[in-house]
Amino acid sequence: MEPVTPKPLPPPLPAFRSPLHEPRTAVVLGRLLGAALLLCFLTGLISHALQDPPAWLTPHLPSRPVNGYRVTQGLHVISGLAAVPLLGAKLWTVYPRLFEWPPVRGAVHALERLGILVLVAAMLLELFTGLLNTLQWYPWPFPFRQTHFWLGWLATGGLLIHVAAKGTLIARHWRRPAAGLPQRRAFLTAVAAAVGAVTVTTAGQTVPFLSGLDVLAPRRPDIGPQGLPVNRTAAQAGTVTVPDGWQLHVVGPRPYRLSLAELARLPQYEVELPIACVEGWSASARWTGVRIADLLERAGAPGGSGLRITSLEADGPYRVTQMPAEYAADPLTLLALKVNGEVLTADHGFPARIIAPNRPGVLQTKWVARLEVV
Repeated sequence: MEPVTPKPLPPPLPAFRSPLHEPRTAVVLGRLLGAALLLCFLTGLISHALQDPPAWLTPHLPSRPVNGYRVTQGLHVISGLAAVPLLGAKLWTVYPRLFEWPPVRGAVHALERLGILVLVAAMLLELFTGLLNTLQWYPWPFPFRQTHFWLGWLATGGLLIHVAAKGTLIARHWRRPAAGLPQRRAFLTAVAAAVGAVTVTTAGQTVPFLSGLDVLAPRRPDIGPQGLPVNRTAAQAGTVTVPDGWQLHVVGPRPYRLSLAELARLPQYEVELPIACVEGWSASARWTGVRIADLLERAGAPGGSGLRITSLEADGPYRVTQMPAEYAADPLTLLALKVNGEVLTADHGFPARIIAPNRPGVLQTKWVARLEVV
């Protein structure tokens, strides 16, 4: 009689004694996390459209509301930061399922686990890279903006597929049970407190009435040269020394050049507009300068003309930027020479910079050298 070979035993599983590793807690956290991620995704799409629009969308980009980009990008970063503790709590609740045995129970189960792996990996990468972007730290070899954009689609698509696959389970535990776990209430209260603490101590970089509590955000909107933060200094851009005899070149049907003194003698306008940056901070200031529309009219630009703007900076992805016609025609769009009543410093774009409503900070070109009618 041949000896019987014993079947291999499953590996010993960790003991998960907490009663919070259960569906109801996971559903409550999933609702909050899903709302934060969807808000982050939608506001991210708005940011991407304003910063790098496809050709078909460019003529339709609006210059109003004035604070539109400030609000949407602020919400983008606020919701992304709030999602960090929510994702951590959600993963803690469900991670015992990683130790299920057998790990795969067929083709459908394998696909489900693969989908969860992709979803979790995309969410972690999306939030991690976004968090480091607020610090302007890019320790990876791939381009941040394009990678962040496609990770957003991957994470959101994975989230929707996951919700559809778990729809029956989610519906079963959506409503509060008659007898709830006391530990669940304490745990969810702790998670809510963590989310609130993260939000309150970082949102002040764009929400004015919370600025006094802005202790964890990388920016204070009132700290910087001339009372404004600076992302890219003149030294970093290689524009510390402005060429002698600097002149603004305006290229159009009637091209012309203007010195700084000649620009200062043109009709000056003062507007209050925010600088709102993709990292999530924003700050309002009073800008004084010449209307872009007046400069284009003098160059003989036909109605509906856009603008190509070239900076003095030697290099950088935004050395040359495009301004759609609606922004160029807006009376609030200026070639600014002063901020808060003072001549621009080098870090803020001396001798002249662009300021326009509802426009990302990277497109508010500093150290302007050339305006070209498009």
